[in-house]
Amino acid sequence: MDAKQDSRSKLLNGNTFKTMLSLSVPAILGMVVIGLYNFMDAVFVGRMVGPEAMTAVKVSYPFTLMNSGIATLIGTGSASVLSRAVGRKDQETISRIMGNLIALILLLSLLMTVVGELFTVRLLSLSGARGDILIQAERYLKVVFIGSLFVNFAQSANMVMRGEGKLKTAMGIMAAGALLNIALDPLLISVMGKENGILGAAWATVIPQILQASFTLWYFIKKSDNVRIHKIRIHGNLVGPVLSVGVSAMLMQVMSMVQQTIMYNTAATWGGSSWQTILGACLSLQAFAFIPLWGISQGFQPAIGTNYGAKQYDRVRSFTKVFMVAATILAMVFYLPTMLAPKGMLSMFITNESICIQGAPMLRVLFTTYISYGVLILAITFFQAIGKAGAASAMALLRQVLLFLPLVVLLPKLFTVPVQGVFYAQMITDLVVLLIGIILLLITFGNIRKEERLMSC
Repeated sequence: MDAKQDSRSKLLNGNTFKTMLSLSVPAILGMVVIGLYNFMDAVFVGRMVGPEAMTAVKVSYPFTLMNSGIATLIGTGSASVLSRAVGRKDQETISRIMGNLIALILLLSLLMTVVGELFTVRLLSLSGARGDILIQAERYLKVVFIGSLFVNFAQSANMVMRGEGKLKTAMGIMAAGALLNIALDPLLISVMGKENGILGAAWATVIPQILQASFTLWYFIKKSDNVRIHKIRIHGNLVGPVLSVGVSAMLMQVMSMVQQTIMYNTAATWGGSSWQTILGACLSLQAFAFIPLWGISQGFQPAIGTNYGAKQYDRVRSFTKVFMVAATILAMVFYLPTMLAPKGMLSMFITNESICIQGAPMLRVLFTTYISYGVLILAITFFQAIGKAGAASAMALLRQVLLFLPLVVLLPKLFTVPVQGVFYAQMITDLVVLLIGIILLLITFGNIRKEERLMSC
């Protein structure tokens, strides 16, 4: 049996639990090492350069999500189209995926580099960055935008690998880049000295991305069994399906940029730079804890997409249950230590003990709903995988903007310590969106049962 058929057969016929593990473990490891990029930049810069530099890296982070948004838009949409095409045995679509992806990435990444380089200071000002924090953040972000094309291609193509079920290969490529980033961080910060240490951290991020993109290109030209690069051009019949699904995933990234920018700005307004530092550390921990759950969602996507495309709805239901239980158990790994020792978790980023003590209660508030994130993320991924872009986009918009923005404006006015309202706004938003996601899932599975009954008639 060839590699293509073996991968498809495992998704359609393999033991549900074993298939979940084979898809999820490499995906989780791969996403964890991706998450190490900004996390380790913040850790090394915070300890080797200073708290202002760490805050500059964290203030910059939301704007790096502009690149992630492009990669996710094209990558998630392409992976969803691919997995359903694999389920249907639609070879024509499979053959066009990579050429279409590269053409779209080239166009959007070059645009992002130009916009990012020209408007760096204006973007950072939106987050409330001032003084030395603004100066250092500008230096860091300008270097990061240089790598836009490389990171966008590497990440989006990596999603296609995961979409065809090649989780180990995808993990290996991303792991190599992350490990190189960790090695280069202290080296380049030391070589460039404390004054230019933030530039060292930026180049330690960009260099691995260039190497990842180069190896990924070689893989799809020479090694891939299922998906090869043919004509590099935009295929009109693929753009709609790719973008309609990818938009919901992109909204999660881009709206995270908007959300975090507003959180930093609000924290600066109500609490000053010390609360910006606390928020930066809290969001670093939350973002890193999010990564394994994104990883399990990457394994979930081809399992659901392929079986949905093949109309094997019993396995769609089984995979959904198994993955959601596993995601909740995984969330416990990060939830318990954060809730039990918040001060110790913050001390990884902040050397000032009084600031850690000040921020510990709010870290607990921010993590209160984290235990439900596995279900929340997999619900969004489920709708992306089956091509129901509307439901996925609605949940993303509610979580990042439509519910969150009114709360983050209103709640600080209701607290004795106003800045605490910023943290409670996120907690309340998550609870509401979780409830909506569960309702939408129940409705969708009800519709699937109706289709099964029609098929059996």
